[in-house]
Amino acid sequence: MVTSCSHYGALIGSIVAFNVADIIGLRKELITAALLYLVGAIVTAAAPVFPVLIIGRVVYGIGLGLTMHAAPMYIAETAPSQIRGRMISLKEFSTVFGMVGGYGIGSLWITVVSRWRYMYATMISLPVIMGIGMCWLPASPRWLLLRSIHGKGDVERLQQAAIKSLRRLRGSAAVDSAAEQVNEILAELSSVGEDKEATIGELFQGKCLKALTIAGGLVLFQQITGQPSVLYYAPSILQTAGFSAATDATRISILLGLLKLAMTGVAVIVIDKLGRRPLLLGGVSGMVLSLFLLGSYYIFYNNVPAVAVAALLLYVGCYQLSFGPISWLMMSEIFPLKLRGRGISIAVLVNFGTNALVTFAFSPLKELLGAGVLFCGFGVICVLSLFFIYFIVPETKGLTLEEIEAKCL
Repeated sequence: MVTSCSHYGALIGSIVAFNVADIIGLRKELITAALLYLVGAIVTAAAPVFPVLIIGRVVYGIGLGLTMHAAPMYIAETAPSQIRGRMISLKEFSTVFGMVGGYGIGSLWITVVSRWRYMYATMISLPVIMGIGMCWLPASPRWLLLRSIHGKGDVERLQQAAIKSLRRLRGSAAVDSAAEQVNEILAELSSVGEDKEATIGELFQGKCLKALTIAGGLVLFQQITGQPSVLYYAPSILQTAGFSAATDATRISILLGLLKLAMTGVAVIVIDKLGRRPLLLGGVSGMVLSLFLLGSYYIFYNNVPAVAVAALLLYVGCYQLSFGPISWLMMSEIFPLKLRGRGISIAVLVNFGTNALVTFAFSPLKELLGAGVLFCGFGVICVLSLFFIYFIVPETKGLTLEEIEAKCL
């Protein structure tokens, strides 16, 4: 229950985020998320009674929902198109790094009384660093320009602020060219119809509906291909495979986390060279093989634990090359600018909602169908996701956000 409360908070956060970015901007949304992280960590660590602990976890989860909405979006709008994939994938790398760190800290305090208080207390410094960092960074130049062309403030002041933001983000290389880049972005925004105010109904029409289909489909398949089950239930899967001691399973979970970190690092390096589609198609194909291999272990090869371990390692590695970083990347770059905040909010809601659904449904389905049939079922869904990627998901490597809107939607 304590763990699931952060998921409920994240669902609330993704709903709250629907209009937040359009009103206050991504920078302030991330500062708000850092504040919620800080409050949630302090309340959880110092909770005198169980209900207060639950409140702390929900508050922390709301911050998580806001962060997962705003962070990839801010990076997409501020990074140069040539390295945008790498920069957004670094967000996933940082997430996995934090997860591995959490595993490590938890294992160090496994014999300490009330160790969970110390674990949550260690998080307190991180939102402080995040908040200070976001206060130092500038607002997204594209958000400033969108407000400019929509007449939400002094046009000249907003455009000058966008120029200053670009200079801050690009450094000395953009001192002379920032004004020209701003004019190019303004021209591209006008050419694709961003100069008109968006309505909620537009989110389900035309190019916005196509973007929602691509982003929503990716995050949906990211979860229903078994990722929460493999990640959350890896210790029990490994115990079933022959690792009887809980400490053995915990160590294996740490090793899985290190593998996730290494493979995410590989994705960071190659994603802007190879492109999104090749990594998705190749990684998901490996996931198909691993899921059917894992299912076959439970049905046919349950006396060979190495089969289960190999399947888990293959699944985790292929996931981190494909759905892990690329779903968030595509989500952040595929939506038209004027509806990007709302579109990503819906996609994040789908992500956390299906994550919770798969997590809660895994145990009953495992009891009903058996682990072998269940993992083979995930494999079938994975095959369907390959068709979705091949026929629906476009390649966005090297394109500016405005070019993606013009050419891919």
